[in-house]
Amino acid sequence: MAAPSRPRFGSLQFWPRKRSEKQIPSVNWTPILAKSPEQGILGFLAYKAAMATVSVKDNTADSMTKGKKIILPVTVLEVPNMKLLSIRVHKNKQVSGEVILSNDKELKRVITAPKAVKSIESLPKEFDDVTIIAYTLVSQTAIKKTPDMIELGISAPNAQAKLEVAKSFIGKEISIKDFVGKKDLIDVRGLTKGKGFSGPMERFGISKKAHKSEKGVRRPGSLGPWHPHHVIFRVPQAGQVGMFSRISYNQKIIFTSNIKDKNINPPQGFKHFGNVKGNYLLVKGSVHGPVKRAILLTAPFRPTKSKTKDKFEFVEVLQ
Repeated sequence: MAAPSRPRFGSLQFWPRKRSEKQIPSVNWTPILAKSPEQGILGFLAYKAAMATVSVKDNTADSMTKGKKIILPVTVLEVPNMKLLSIRVHKNKQVSGEVILSNDKELKRVITAPKAVKSIESLPKEFDDVTIIAYTLVSQTAIKKTPDMIELGISAPNAQAKLEVAKSFIGKEISIKDFVGKKDLIDVRGLTKGKGFSGPMERFGISKKAHKSEKGVRRPGSLGPWHPHHVIFRVPQAGQVGMFSRISYNQKIIFTSNIKDKNINPPQGFKHFGNVKGNYLLVKGSVHGPVKRAILLTAPFRPTKSKTKDKFEFVEVLQ
């Protein structure tokens, strides 16, 4: 008789399975920069409002529904404008200099803003990369008062061109249009819903044992051998579920506008969110995380041909 065996439970791609330390995930902008020919910022912060159903016209080439109206599920993201806090220059992958360019009252909830704003000329003359620190203007929304900050990469041919792009944002509000441009696809990064302490069945998907099994039906049959004399990390055990940093690749942008130009708010407002007050983005499909969570939108890291060729013309939101 062959030795009994089974595939292991749980993907080792996500390990350790613990609560994320930050609400907004960090990003390695280098590989994203290699896939972004357009000049500008490589990311933008948004807030998840709700899911909705929209009617669109399918203009995809060789599609069975080409020229017809179809129904799609979308996620509504409110994207308030952002503002430049500081410019960072890097040398050999280390921050070699930074100049803070804003001291708004909103920042007092997050940092100790300087009384006087420094000049851009105080930055080092030699550098090989430039990033910006931006914060959301949450006063344009109705969900919170504390702004969220994020370090954003810049797409440009060289370091000096990146600095010129960063300078163009000084004293201005950065709109979602400055990020989206001609993009049809975006990557969505954020935290999943937090579910707290859960057992190994929900956490790893193991099956229940027979009803006459000893020492628990909803637990693994064995924690491992006697030697080595410890429990290895591959054993499915109870622990934290949710609040994990995850990425959803190649989300299709259906429509972007301002609430003054195209009102998509239902009469009673979105559940647990309220009304969208400014710019918004409609993304095909679902986005992980609960309502009101900050979501980081980035340029697509690995766009696929099948997602790129999809063409949808927005018609209306179905209430």
